[in-house]
Amino acid sequence: MFFVGAGPGHPDLLTLRAADCLRHADVVVHDVLVPQALLDAVESRAERIPVSRSVNGIDPGESVGRLLAELAASGRSIVRLKGGDPSVFGRLAEELQPLRAAGIPFEIVPGVTAALAAAAAAGVPLTSRAAASSVTILTGHEADEKAETLDFPALASLPGTLAIYMGVEQVNRWSRALIAAGKPAATPVTVISRCSWPDQQIAVTTLGECGTEFERCGWPAPAVVIVGEVADMPRPESGTSPSLAGRRVLITRPRAQGDELATLITSLGGACVHVPVIRIEPPSSWAPLDRAISQSDTFDWIVFASANGVHAFSERLRAARLDGRHLGTARLAAIGSATARALESAGLNCDLQPDRFRSEGVVEALGTTVRGGRFLLIRADRGRDVMRRELESLGHHVTEVAAYSSRGVESIDADTLAAIDRGSVDWITITSSFIAESAARLFGERMRRWKIASISPVTTATLLKQGLRPTVEAREPTAAALADAITGWETEQRSSSLPAQPSKSEQVTPPAHSQSPAPR
Repeated sequence: MFFVGAGPGHPDLLTLRAADCLRHADVVVHDVLVPQALLDAVESRAERIPVSRSVNGIDPGESVGRLLAELAASGRSIVRLKGGDPSVFGRLAEELQPLRAAGIPFEIVPGVTAALAAAAAAGVPLTSRAAASSVTILTGHEADEKAETLDFPALASLPGTLAIYMGVEQVNRWSRALIAAGKPAATPVTVISRCSWPDQQIAVTTLGECGTEFERCGWPAPAVVIVGEVADMPRPESGTSPSLAGRRVLITRPRAQGDELATLITSLGGACVHVPVIRIEPPSSWAPLDRAISQSDTFDWIVFASANGVHAFSERLRAARLDGRHLGTARLAAIGSATARALESAGLNCDLQPDRFRSEGVVEALGTTVRGGRFLLIRADRGRDVMRRELESLGHHVTEVAAYSSRGVESIDADTLAAIDRGSVDWITITSSFIAESAARLFGERMRRWKIASISPVTTATLLKQGLRPTVEAREPTAAALADAITGWETEQRSSSLPAQPSKSEQVTPPAHSQSPAPR
């Protein structure tokens, strides 16, 4: 049984130990606000159980603990994934009680707590030789119903830093109580709203003005408020916001295949939500591919239409206890740079990568220069049949083999759709015609509210047939070009409109880390 800290939001702030626990989990019991990007790190076989932090205002800690005890008794690996650090305002004591009573062993895996992440994001120290020799972490949420638990005179007299969690709703109560207890109204305050999420905001104000500023600026929860002299220390000037800062992008490719695009989007400041609309499966029978591999040295060219085909081909080659030597003099062609990289990763040299990343590109590059050639086409069990038909029309002998199957996802679970609706998607990326059809079926009218990024003219044509007009189309069918198209559109929109003037005290800055499925 593992209690794992999820950190403040961005998945890059997860510890290595936490990531390892998630990879090996059989069941993950998680807070409903844990970012989807962290849940995507969980193996697909693992069961995911969301739990609310409160039900009708009643703390469910002990009931969650009983659930954990029941799950752990099954002998499976259970991870309780909690935001921030489990031991800091995480109801850990209540959840541990049933486990201790049942004699169930557990491990607590610490996470980056919000105060540390917020101070780092704001560029301020929590301690300082000159201004703060201590840090006190407190919650502002309890100031109303449990005011007696907070000794405001003692807090006001501390010479160090106060880091206030969950203080948005009760900002007037705790700020006034601190001032009444003797804390100067001019005490510097730094507010970090939604730390490490794409819509992170950082503002500098004072203890006397922070209540008014919260009301006027509407800084959303969760927010950490740093009170003390350290909050007024000089910090580096914030740079220009990343191109996609605050934008939420829906990645629809199968898991582990949208990683390149997601990496590009997050490097530009965007947040990625991975909701695959198709899945990749083995073909109905391996026999045709195995037979083609056994005869691979009889072909002039072996053409791979995708990285999935490369993976399947190389796995079956190894399963037959063969390697690249068995290919003889056959040369290898790849449609697209990702497919070429997959060949190289498999230890196979790519002899040809057409300038046009489509079937027509292979025909143009090879069809008219080779006469009576023997071609082996490695592809999916569905898709365009252009290459085979055109090569055969030029007198070539073509063997076409399905190395994998593409299947549409039947449905998207209600919790995922609710999270998507709650978070407000800005863009959806469509990287094939089949994905376009599946996305239109699964998301329906939602897609008319989102901006659509299409990877190619063929994909765009399919979208138009679905009654959906893409906002942008990549100049070439690559992840980099698709990210460039989105960035270009956003940059153009930003330059064509006048930015809103920030308030005197507000300073909006991009987060140090910019991926996680968060609302704008």
